[in-house]
Amino acid sequence: MQRLDSEDLKKAGLKATLPRLKILRILESSDARHLTAEEVYRHLLDAGEEVGLATVYRVLTQFEAAGLVKRHHFEGDRSIFELHEGGHHDHMVCTACGKVIEFLDPAIEERQRQIAAQHDFVMSEHSLYLYGTCRGMRERGVCSYVTSPGSTRAGEPV
Repeated sequence: MQRLDSEDLKKAGLKATLPRLKILRILESSDARHLTAEEVYRHLLDAGEEVGLATVYRVLTQFEAAGLVKRHHFEGDRSIFELHEGGHHDHMVCTACGKVIEFLDPAIEERQRQIAAQHDFVMSEHSLYLYGTCRGMRERGVCSYVTSPGSTRAGEPV
């Protein structure tokens, strides 16, 4: 992915403030691809940054409005944010460990287009979330995916 900078913020209609740039860097550099506002805030605190949680929420909402991030509501009322890198993918969410696995299946995508066409429906956007439990959580109570601590980026099943 191309690293975003102050010019990208300006093109999105946002001033390149220090809090915005810091939050953008966290989203770009985190091992976790999907982060809550609270997780972004914890990264800032761990780095010794003095940015409030309200600022994190405000900046993430501004990034969403500008099309820089996508907001997902995977677990009830909790919002998860990911950088919008263009392209489409769907998500599987383990309800036991919280891991988020991204996938793209051309057959599913084609079937959704066919269904929309059968109903004379013009689809502008869609999202597919599959909820369940990964094998490791079912069998051993330990996540099936090898990732760094706190990461929601799927690795190889163990």
